[in-house]
Amino acid sequence: MTSNRCLQKIKHMLGARKAGHTGSLDPLATGVLPLCFGEATKISQFLLESDKVYLATITLGVKTDTGDSEGQIIEEVEVPDLDLAAIENTVKSFVGSIDQVPSNFSALKQNGVPLYKLARAGKKIESRSRKITIYYIKVLSWTSPDIEVEVSCSKGTYIRSLAEDIGAKLGTGAHITALRRLKAGPFNLEQSYTIEDLQAMQQKDDGAELEKCLLFMDLAISGIPSLDLDREQTMRLRQGQLVQLNLSLENGQFRIYLEGQFIGLAELREGGKLAAKRLMQY
Repeated sequence: MTSNRCLQKIKHMLGARKAGHTGSLDPLATGVLPLCFGEATKISQFLLESDKVYLATITLGVKTDTGDSEGQIIEEVEVPDLDLAAIENTVKSFVGSIDQVPSNFSALKQNGVPLYKLARAGKKIESRSRKITIYYIKVLSWTSPDIEVEVSCSKGTYIRSLAEDIGAKLGTGAHITALRRLKAGPFNLEQSYTIEDLQAMQQKDDGAELEKCLLFMDLAISGIPSLDLDREQTMRLRQGQLVQLNLSLENGQFRIYLEGQFIGLAELREGGKLAAKRLMQY
């Protein structure tokens, strides 16, 4: 199932007018997919930009045109007798800030067209490397030809590209055969529900149990500092005016609240002036 198909199913269950997901999972992949409904779609971008954690199985000795098991095999190599220490040293060499060339079968766009569509049509693709950060890679198991790893990474990281790079450095080639997202921003697998869970809840108490699965939208941006405003300040922000604050705060973005209710995001500028960025409508 694609991420969008998953979103549309749950949007229909909730009867939501607006909905958005926060970064596509490959059809091969499973795991955490935070979904935003209604006003929460205004902060989905922050989850797109959040760090992620993945559990992946990298299979050595086989390269595919997509970098995963759904692609066509383009090269096969006999996997030598590698010891765990050699694999761990190779894998750890990718930790830190590195340049990565995204897969030609990614959802990135070239001239407005997703790369995977261009690749399947045999069109020329201009793939450019970009900076990503790998915070850690843990080798959980090694049973030839499969390496199971846990990867913590920044936004924009393609695990299939990482697998291909690891395979290239080991001299065997590689592709992804299993991928599970364990964490996206502040949300983890233990907090998640399957579609089957949600469908079962929908049948109970006219969907009341389903509604309880919805989280407060400001949890998605809990890493941003908060600021309490009074009614006059809030009204001025909603009217597009700047609000002068006499507080010793660093410039930057803030979650803003009125009497405990999250009302949106604002930016503190030079001179203590607060400007609205994304305000919620209740």
